[in-house]
Amino acid sequence: QGINAEYGGSSTVTMELDFTFTLDQIIAYSAMIIMALIPIYVGSHHSLNERKTIESMTQKDAWMFPLVGSCVLFGLYVLFKLFSEEYLNFLLTSYFVLLGVFFLHGTLKPIINKLAPLEVKQSQKPMEFNIPLPWSNDPFHLKFDMLDVINGIICLGLTVWHVTTKHWIANNILGLAFCIQSIAFISLGSYQVGCTLLGGLFFYDIFWVFGTDVMVTVAKKLNAPVKLMFPKELWADQLQFSMLGLGDIVIPGIFIALLLRYDSFRAKSKTNFPKKYFQVTFFAYFIGLVTTMLVMHSFKAAQPALLYLVPACVGSSFLLAVSQNDVKNLLDYKDDVEEEKKHG
Repeated sequence: QGINAEYGGSSTVTMELDFTFTLDQIIAYSAMIIMALIPIYVGSHHSLNERKTIESMTQKDAWMFPLVGSCVLFGLYVLFKLFSEEYLNFLLTSYFVLLGVFFLHGTLKPIINKLAPLEVKQSQKPMEFNIPLPWSNDPFHLKFDMLDVINGIICLGLTVWHVTTKHWIANNILGLAFCIQSIAFISLGSYQVGCTLLGGLFFYDIFWVFGTDVMVTVAKKLNAPVKLMFPKELWADQLQFSMLGLGDIVIPGIFIALLLRYDSFRAKSKTNFPKKYFQVTFFAYFIGLVTTMLVMHSFKAAQPALLYLVPACVGSSFLLAVSQNDVKNLLDYKDDVEEEKKHG
């Protein structure tokens, strides 16, 4: 879910604008923008190599997503009103941390494999186990090597660090891993599905941030790795944080990744191909995020980030298609393996 960029106060917009920035604020906003751009870039390029395992979204999924998201968001809001904040955070943190271990393992695996000495990689002997499952006739096949074990120990250590300290750096490591893996393995299916999803979430974000206190309340109370955080003043005794929800990275990110795969499809190549759509939309996302931060800072109020990110991403990609006389091809593009085989 998109838990939006948040300045740290009331969601009531005032007309007292502030266009001055301290060094700490510049560092904080710059760090948030960099942390948002990295997983989109990395996850998008990983998605080029995950064609067989990527999960596709349908047009029906795109229509339903904002409705289901609204129900989940409001449900969390009600639960926080009715039950203990500590108990709910324990349950939700346990769930997200468990997911975080797997996402973190997938993110670190290529890094560890690349850093490992050649002789270590060549000496690896994978271990395989078939674990019987009571609800299935087919056993669960488990295969790993010592590099996977080392990776698992690192992931477990980072997870324990987050659970025991709730440190914002540990939170961000898990959050970045979640973003990278989600962008790499989730496909919108087509450009049209992507526009439907982003259009629906555009209104979802505006309503829940400007129309109610639901989004901001849940964002502040939910103490789980579902948002990126950076201190507004690094050396303050009591840290206050700027926040950006993972949904504001993942949702535009899977749209930008789709356009990178469209670039690849047009060039009939996965390496060394022109990346016009990716580059234009990636830059537009950057501009949209900078705009979000500027408006958030100026009004000192929570902002629905997708209000700025959706027009930037959809508008820039469509205008590029118009300028390239490529609108029909873009709208007809289907992001699946069979379509790739048929055309190439």
